[in-house]
Amino acid sequence: MQKSANKRRATVADVARQAGVSVATVSRVLNAKAGDRNPVAEETCQRVRQAMQTLGYRPSQVGRTLRTQVAHVVALLIPDATNAFYAAIAHATETALRERGYAMILCNTSEDPAIQDEYLREMQAHNVAAIVLLGAVETAELRTAANSDTPIVFLNRRAPQGVPGPFIGIDNAAAGEAVGEHFAERGWARIGCIRGPQTSPASRERFEGFQSALAAAGKPLDPDLVEQGALTIESGDAAMARLLAGGHRPDAVFCGNDLMAYGAHRRLADQGLSVADVALFGFDDNPLNAWLATWLSTVHVPHSQFGRAAAEVIVELANHRGERMERQILLPFHLEVRASA
Repeated sequence: MQKSANKRRATVADVARQAGVSVATVSRVLNAKAGDRNPVAEETCQRVRQAMQTLGYRPSQVGRTLRTQVAHVVALLIPDATNAFYAAIAHATETALRERGYAMILCNTSEDPAIQDEYLREMQAHNVAAIVLLGAVETAELRTAANSDTPIVFLNRRAPQGVPGPFIGIDNAAAGEAVGEHFAERGWARIGCIRGPQTSPASRERFEGFQSALAAAGKPLDPDLVEQGALTIESGDAAMARLLAGGHRPDAVFCGNDLMAYGAHRRLADQGLSVADVALFGFDDNPLNAWLATWLSTVHVPHSQFGRAAAEVIVELANHRGERMERQILLPFHLEVRASA
């Protein structure tokens, strides 16, 4: 049996022959920037794109990087790859970027400033088109990186004070206020909170909004009923244990994210209690809720919309390389009230 030869990769010259144009014309179509006036007629551009699709031609990213000094790659840094909410945002971002011709590198920082800084340096060295930070941690390296030629986009968690860069997320303070108003309306007397790390702008804004709404309703939050977690199931379990051991069991507890609410729920169950005894309210509406926690009341954050917004901002940044952008995109949120609160 004759061994078949490996299929040769299509070249620019092949595309030019297929489209009936010159190699220079194909090059101009490939290198045209979105938003700029293309010197090639639209009908010709369509013939070239059709030829590329027919031949399965893909531009060499190595060559593109050598010409532009920028790789057609975006780095996404996330704080916890095991968190289904973060994973859903990562998936939406990767999908939206791929549709626009970008590849994505996923980096897990584990909320560790040193790991975040290492990835920031490494991705800049690779001349990525942009770095997207989902859950930025304030460091000196981040401030340096934000003022470099590599654009940084902040998702879900705002940039630290004085650090430039576009932000895509919800109004966390307003969401916290909405939860506080809901608690006040329900008439609970002893209200507790398991807040996220206050070094995180998102966690801090959620807590401050919640606290402010309760105070405005004449139900100031008791400091003895406030615990802090690390946005993990384990920390939610431990924080609820401390609340229950305090001698004044809360009637309801607002958790800074759904993972901590899962842990709090587990601790209640271990002590023979349920959400009928201690109401629970989470934050994020983790995609797992639809399957494993249909009981959990929470703040719904539209994770699927992050990707489209991030891709649009990155394309805009690519077309204005070197320019500062302080754009803010606020996505909608709503309270998803279920059985737990």
